[in-house]
Amino acid sequence: MTTSSPGWGILGAGGIAGAFARDLATAGMRTVAVGSRDGERARGFAERHSIPNAHASYEALVADPEVDVIYVATPHSHHREHALLAIEAGKHVLVEKAFTTNGDDAQAVVDAARAKGVFAMEAMWTRFLPTMVAVRERIAAGELGDVLSVQADHSQMLDLSPGSRLIEAALGGGALLDLGVYCVSLAHAILGPVTRIQASGVVDGFGVDHRGSAILEHANGGISTHTFSMMTLGSNRATIAGTDGVIELDPAFYAWTRYRRRHASAHSTAVEEFEPQLVGRGMQFQAAEVERCIGEGRLESELMRLDETVAIMRVMDEITERMRSGA
Repeated sequence: MTTSSPGWGILGAGGIAGAFARDLATAGMRTVAVGSRDGERARGFAERHSIPNAHASYEALVADPEVDVIYVATPHSHHREHALLAIEAGKHVLVEKAFTTNGDDAQAVVDAARAKGVFAMEAMWTRFLPTMVAVRERIAAGELGDVLSVQADHSQMLDLSPGSRLIEAALGGGALLDLGVYCVSLAHAILGPVTRIQASGVVDGFGVDHRGSAILEHANGGISTHTFSMMTLGSNRATIAGTDGVIELDPAFYAWTRYRRRHASAHSTAVEEFEPQLVGRGMQFQAAEVERCIGEGRLESELMRLDETVAIMRVMDEITERMRSGA
């Protein structure tokens, strides 16, 4: 292990891995290696992102002594396998969202990380953006009163042509795991644990959901509503409402975005407008949280706790079951 800032290893060489590598470079963090099952692809990725070491297997990547923490950027269906591979090698892990394809697999990864004594976190990068930091500060200051409602939409027109990962059940395809997870995670972060779930959706013959909606009741008495689709473009907005005020997040609500805060009695006048200064895609903030926690000897982040990740995955399990059954 290194004694300076952690050395990052990127497991996978796809699009999301590239975005993460660029943001690490933007923030001046150290990416020391990339691994792919295709050695040529790993070497090309390393060259594009000025990464010193390229490995032709995931096993070689996790065995690299220069690597301290692994970012798992493979399809959802492989998150459990690859996270466990890194954990067994004694590496800390940041696992791309959705953490796994189901709650049982999420719990298995969490249990393994705890048993090995390494840091683990779901890469829900939204939670660490300046926008969401400001939102949490406003809620903690009581600006919204008792927060009772979250409404969120994440809908995009994605590539659903034959061969696309998004429609392959074996690769964890579907709108909920790719898009709806942002909505569910936002509501869980704001309103807390879920006590009751209603959901419906359009599911193909292979069990892959193409679009859906859900209503969640939360332990604090709040209600959240969610829409998600990979067949249509939606508003991609979110609203957080309380007894004293409301915050309206512009599209895309889960990324670098503006918000407006209004008093509950005001129909149009904003009492605050927040607009972040854009730097990169924004994935560097979750990486900074990982480095902070590792530096302090923490095994999880208080902003994205492991038990919450498992709870969110179990909520999505039930949403999926209800969409498939039509209940």
